[in-house]
This record gives sequence, C-alpha cells and structure tokens, in this order.
Amino acid sequence: MKAIQISEPSVMKVIDIDAPQMGDDEVLLRMKYVGFCGSDLNTYRGGNPMVKMPVVPGHEVGAVIEKVGRNVPEGLKEGMVVTVNPYTNCGKCASCRNGRVNACQHNETLGVQRWGAMRESLCLPWEKVIPAGLLTPRECALVEPMSVGFHAVSRAQVTDIDVVLVIGCGMVGMGAVVRSAQRGATVIAADIDDDKLALARQMGASYTVNTRTEDVHKQLLTMTSGFGPDVVIEAVGSAPTYQMAVDEVAFTGRVVCIGYAKTEVSFQTKYFVQKELDIRGSRNAQPSDFRAVIHYMERRTCPVDRLISAVVKPEQAAGAMQHWAEAPGRVFRILVEF
Repeated sequence: MKAIQISEPSVMKVIDIDAPQMGDDEVLLRMKYVGFCGSDLNTYRGGNPMVKMPVVPGHEVGAVIEKVGRNVPEGLKEGMVVTVNPYTNCGKCASCRNGRVNACQHNETLGVQRWGAMRESLCLPWEKVIPAGLLTPRECALVEPMSVGFHAVSRAQVTDIDVVLVIGCGMVGMGAVVRSAQRGATVIAADIDDDKLALARQMGASYTVNTRTEDVHKQLLTMTSGFGPDVVIEAVGSAPTYQMAVDEVAFTGRVVCIGYAKTEVSFQTKYFVQKELDIRGSRNAQPSDFRAVIHYMERRTCPVDRLISAVVKPEQAAGAMQHWAEAPGRVFRILVEF
C-alpha cells in the first residue's frame, strides 16, 4: 500500500509498504486525511532528536473504520468516522501509575518514535480509536493538535477570573485560546503574524499583541491593569518566548510550557521565587481533551477552512512540506488526502 516516508532531512517520497495485519483487539482504519504537524516539519528539517530515520510521519488522523477485531467492543463499528489517540502508555512508569498516561515515560507517538499514519491504512488497538460524533474525516484531522492546547489549559487550571496569555497562535496555541475562552477567561493572544492574531480573535481572544512590532510588556500591563496575566501558556518552543513567559506572568501566576525550546534557556531565577510561580509542563493530551475538542467542533463555530492551509495528495506532499519549511509562519495545517 501507499505511504509517505521521510528518509533523511529534506527528502520525502511516496513508498510502497505491506498492508497491516489486524489482531483480535485491533481496528483496521482506512485513512482519509492525515495532517502534518510541527514535529513532522522538524523531522523534515532534520531537527527532531526523537525521530529515527527513515520514518513514516503523521499522527493527526481523520479515518473510517474498515474492519474490527473479534474482541473489539460493539461501540466501534465498520463505517464509523474516527480520529485516534496517537500516544502509547506502558502502564508501569510513574506517570501511568499516577493516571497521567499522556506523559508516559516510555511513550511512542505515531510518526515520531514509531512509524505513523501517513499511509493508506493502519491497525491500532481499539482503545486508541476515538469515535468522532458528527465530525467529518477532514475535521477529525484537526482534533489532536487542538487537544494538546486544551490539555495545557487544564494543566493551568484556568478559571473565569483569569487573564490568560497564549504565546504562539499555531494550531496548538489556537486550542489553548479556544479552551481558555470556553472557561470564561479573558484571553490575550500573542504572535508575530497579524493574520493569525486576527483568527485568534475570531476563536475567542479578547486582545492580541504582535510580539515583533509592539512593546509586549507595555501592552500587557495596559491590558491587565498593571498586574500582568495570571496564566501564560507557551506554545512556541523558543528561548525568547520561554523568557517572555516568566518575565510577563503576574506575581503568583502560572506558566505552562508546551513547546520544546531547541536551545538552552537562561532565566532570571529570582522571578521563580519572588513571584512564587507555578511552572508546569504540558505534554500531549488526555482522552477527555479529545472528547472536549470533538464537542467544540460539533458546534460548527470552529473556522475549519481557515485552519487548513492546503489539502494535497500523497504525491504532492513533498512539495507542500518544502513550501512550509520555507515559510513556516504562514501555514496552519497541511492535510494529506488518501
């Protein structure tokens, strides 16, 4: 069957691989749409240390169930539109023991630590298959990245009395904007691109700040009556944005970090103590986050068409990825249609 492979940095091609063999506890999925995410872009550029090449990328899935194994519960049926939870969990590490399986010490994400979903069909354990309700397969491909942003909001324990600054308005950051607004918080979206900031307003942000052209500190003090944001969610993964998060968060605030900085980050650690900050990591998403995103998208208020930058066939994927690599700030999501 047809699959997309990244064999080395900047080299992507369509290959032929064996069709999967379904087990009794598995579901056979026919891929309809699979999204390229930031980790796939990093893999393509040679900057993803967790990937062993060659790899089939992809973990943002919109699929249809083609067949179910004999031990699969009745709730999963042939023809059902689904998305997937692309993470594994060992059940034995400290994270799993504490019920936070999304942060499993031995997690292997599709398309990162193991071959992913950029292929015509895929078998997965039934527990990792998520019914998508009223969503289309195309919409399903947006669920996983938004769920990562939803999870960060849960980690931040956002409430309706909080002012939340979301740094980075990619798909994950947009998820954090949406979920924070749903919880009643006042949301400030920060990015370097005015088009993304305009979209963030449409998705629930009350204020925006362009970190490239505006005085961020001055703007945030004005927007928060001099206090600074109660919560900062870092959804970029760079040294300057990590530093911004700590510098700008209010005293006794919460900082939640999603992005991986690619270089070492220097902090004024006095702020950790003087502000008595809660600094938390946020990794992947819980099943409840997936359900929450599906529920949100079923309301048809999500501007899906604006979040999908391009839909391409497998043979066009390499060209689309090269375009993204050349202009990373201008792309939300590229979907591959199988």
